[in-house]
Amino acid sequence: MPLIESTYRAPWGCANGHVQSIVPALWRRVPAVPMERVRIATPDDDFIDLDCVREGSGRVAIISHGLEGNSRQPYVQGMARALVKRGWDVIAWNCRGCSGEMNRRLRFYHSGASEDLAVVVDHALANSSWRRVALVGFSLGGNMTLKYLGERGAAVDPRIHAAATFSVPCDLAASSVRLGHWSNRLYMERFMRTLRGKVLAKAVNYPAELDTTHLAAMRTFKNFDDRYTAPLHGFTSAEDYWHRSGSVKFLAAIRVRSLLVNAHDDPFLAGECFPGNIADASEHFHLETPRHGGHVGFITRGASGEYWSETRAAEFLETA
Repeated sequence: MPLIESTYRAPWGCANGHVQSIVPALWRRVPAVPMERVRIATPDDDFIDLDCVREGSGRVAIISHGLEGNSRQPYVQGMARALVKRGWDVIAWNCRGCSGEMNRRLRFYHSGASEDLAVVVDHALANSSWRRVALVGFSLGGNMTLKYLGERGAAVDPRIHAAATFSVPCDLAASSVRLGHWSNRLYMERFMRTLRGKVLAKAVNYPAELDTTHLAAMRTFKNFDDRYTAPLHGFTSAEDYWHRSGSVKFLAAIRVRSLLVNAHDDPFLAGECFPGNIADASEHFHLETPRHGGHVGFITRGASGEYWSETRAAEFLETA
């Protein structure tokens, strides 16, 4: 499909990628959607916590959050609210260690952990009342979503009919370098602060496997991924992890109607995060690149409180 001309127009004062990225993260308030917590087991004797809305619909949307996020983030709650309002059931799942309780195994989660998304999808598919399944992902969760679909290609379960993803660092190597730039130090330090905390918490149970020497001095994903992400998840280095986990190499194989929305002013994105050539050659993969929107921003002002990304996802999934 060719590039989609985006309908998003930033409100006055929001035509800046940093404003779009920071304001919703710090100050957006979304009334919490009533959800039921469900814990499911993983094949390696760990667990994944899901927050679910079950209204008896025949369709469900599975929402995947971003790095160091969770199901209670405003962007997840906003998306859930928009979809529930339109008659969807929702599963907002928490990556390992992100639900408020540390996971049991030594491993954490990472951008390419599509096997964990597969556990959640299989759980949903086992519920025979859901005849249609849609996937929604933000940032890291969007990368997982697109990788999951590309890995399966034409073999994907036919009940999975559409996907919508936003602010996806599908070129992980380029995005990791971009985030290490001085202009992004606010974001990087926020991520590193919580990641360091999780390593320290996990090291209580795995002191021999997790060396926390120099952890406090780590300031970039390169440092962290070389030391922890790569060896804990079967990669040889940060570069190997980025190369094998970035969804850009899987996009051409997607056979489900899928949308990627990446804003040109997103301070996290670089390199091949705007894969227009792949969209041009695909019947299934759609790319929309609004001028503004920042990272998981797409601010909309209005009485409904619904952001453009939520309206856009619902529209795309409804017409799939």
